[in-house]
Amino acid sequence: MNPLKNPWLISLLLCLFVSSGVLVGCSASQTTASNATTEQNIETIPSPPAIASSKDLTMDNYKPRLDGTATVEMIINGSPVIIEIDGKDAPITAGNFVDLVSQGFYDGLIFHRVVKAPQPFVAQGGDPQGKGTGGFVDPKTKQERRIPLEIKVKDQPTPTYNKVLGQQGGYNSVSVTLNHKRGAIAMARSQAPDSASSQFYFALSDLEFLDGDYAVFGYVTKGMETVDGIKQGDRITSAKVIKGAENLKK
Repeated sequence: MNPLKNPWLISLLLCLFVSSGVLVGCSASQTTASNATTEQNIETIPSPPAIASSKDLTMDNYKPRLDGTATVEMIINGSPVIIEIDGKDAPITAGNFVDLVSQGFYDGLIFHRVVKAPQPFVAQGGDPQGKGTGGFVDPKTKQERRIPLEIKVKDQPTPTYNKVLGQQGGYNSVSVTLNHKRGAIAMARSQAPDSASSQFYFALSDLEFLDGDYAVFGYVTKGMETVDGIKQGDRITSAKVIKGAENLKK
């Protein structure tokens, strides 16, 4: 599907950036008013430079990181959702999430944004303020922890960091290792590439037009029917690491 030919997808691409928080939505009136200018802006993006060599952008000493895989069980509306976390292809993004899960950070937080119409889009949570504008504040530093955008391109040995590699960055055909297929879990962020903190979203359908712009770090392997049933305001009862905790490096 080409988002440039679909007004709904065009408006979503614009709406991803309109909040000081992270992945956010627009009202119907905002969508209608913004279609023309959005299409023009996307179509006039200049040709991108060559993707930087991944060896120049590695962050081998960054922590927390996940060296391997882990399995997270998230209880939502009384039912378990099993998520396989991929630290092989997204070690920093996966490590950040697994670290927060291990601290109990997500327990009790709400899904503040759920978009299912006109077609399934995302269920987003992880904001301690419940408003879509907050992130994890490290109790040691008293600062919000933010992680670099981490995208692994197929046929590259390591991820590329700090660079938007999808349509928002002007790329049209970058093939990523972790894509936005239905059931993907990814980090939400503001317009700045390196602004993800604790907010994440589940892809409720295949969202290939987000590939390269947002960091996918795992997939739901069990309980997708529970994810499909999430409503705005529903809470995460609990989240825990049930396998692979030893792969987390802090």
